[in-house]
Amino acid sequence: MRFELPEDKKLVHETRIQIRWGDMDAMGHVNNTVYFRYLEIVRVEWLDSLGHPPSPDGQGPVIVNAFCNFHRQLAYPGEILAKHYVSNPGRSSFDTWITLERLDEPGVIYASGGATTVWQDATVQKSVPLPEWLRQKL
Repeated sequence: MRFELPEDKKLVHETRIQIRWGDMDAMGHVNNTVYFRYLEIVRVEWLDSLGHPPSPDGQGPVIVNAFCNFHRQLAYPGEILAKHYVSNPGRSSFDTWITLERLDEPGVIYASGGATTVWQDATVQKSVPLPEWLRQKL
């Protein structure tokens, strides 16, 4: 299966994630639900690196759509290199794209996924325009 990132993507963050023994299921590979946790780790770490970690008070990100394509099976032991990209900034939303590869197989994509993120005011649970500090990063 071939995965194509959008041409207008921007690499904004990379991180390493250890594959844990408990990430695997009875079939001996990382359970499909855990991939979504890996994607979440990368998104949250990126926001943390900008000095704006997610917070339930005030304004912040909410995921309105998430997906993951499973290209190859990940298994313990191992370490993942996650690359986080952004694209399509709108008034109140943007898209994220993430690839997961094993460090011992550089360039081989094991999974690819992403999400549509909407910036919202948590107190009224409505979308609001992306803050200027974030728009500059997108």
